[in-house]
Amino acid sequence: MTTEQKIIKNKLGLLKLAETLGNVSQACRVMGYSRDTFYRFKELYDTGGELALQEISRKKPILKNRVEAHVEKAVVDFAIEKPAYGQLRVSNELKKQGIFVSPGGVRSIWLRHNLGTFRQRLKALEAKMAQENLILSEEQLRALERSKAEKEACGEIETHHPGYLGAQDTYYVGTLKGVGRIYQQTFIDTYAKVAFVKLYDRKNALVAAEMLNDRVIPWYEEQGVRLLRILTDRGTEYCGNREHHEYQLYLALEDIDHSKTQARSPQSNGICERFHRTIQNEFYAVAFRKKIYRNIAELQADVDLWLTEYNEERTHSGKYCFGKTPMQTFLEAKHLAEEKMLDRLQPQEGREALALH
Repeated sequence: MTTEQKIIKNKLGLLKLAETLGNVSQACRVMGYSRDTFYRFKELYDTGGELALQEISRKKPILKNRVEAHVEKAVVDFAIEKPAYGQLRVSNELKKQGIFVSPGGVRSIWLRHNLGTFRQRLKALEAKMAQENLILSEEQLRALERSKAEKEACGEIETHHPGYLGAQDTYYVGTLKGVGRIYQQTFIDTYAKVAFVKLYDRKNALVAAEMLNDRVIPWYEEQGVRLLRILTDRGTEYCGNREHHEYQLYLALEDIDHSKTQARSPQSNGICERFHRTIQNEFYAVAFRKKIYRNIAELQADVDLWLTEYNEERTHSGKYCFGKTPMQTFLEAKHLAEEKMLDRLQPQEGREALALH
């Protein structure tokens, strides 16, 4: 029995009880209704039957205060396309398209369309994908729901300029049918929040070092900034005997200091944990509902596209970003790192000494 049927049954019960007892006041007292309510129910029943007793909200929508139809459609479409975005973020993004709606207006539209929560927006996305005849396998659905537990960062990381400290961590993406386990190597510059991601089918010291050698160190060299230190957890892919451990050997070769988090305290590397939650909500949770991936290369290509948007277009609220993009923060603060590069300062100091002589 639906809620609407229960409401109608309760109202009918009041009318029948009054008829049985022959006393309206006593029936209202037993059922917990007022006499005015009884006569209102009786008038509705006499004119329209049982259907007239269904619950009707007294609140009338003020249509003149609603946003225009094309604005409402844009908000709904954007909520389904980017379900992880909050109301403030959606408002700012729509302004770029010339559609002006306040964060509160976005929230009101979401509530009218049952899109008020992230889970509801994901459900709407799934429904849309089903209408377009895209069916996900059981393995992909399980992989989609399996993610790392959310961890809150505690304390602050000491960082003074781009390249001063990088954070690296391993993230288990999931198991895809025909592909197997997928692990993500994550690296983030803790000052500018510029992020690097590479996917592998395993996690060990070799792939952790390969990630740095393939993407991170060459990028820092292109920018003319030296990476001084890396923070990791105490996983076996990052810690081991320096003489035989590929990751430790690579750090020694590149002259990069290695800092490790406290034992049994993964929140010490909270900057990576927070990024993993972001990429899970804004990319993986959406991508696995839109597309079936047959190999890691296909997934890596889409990750790279999202990562370009994250680094170069998405504003960041980090401590040193102040609402700028990570790449913009890096470029504007790069001079802080250059000022502390002694190998670049020595020739200039030498020329000044010669000039004095």
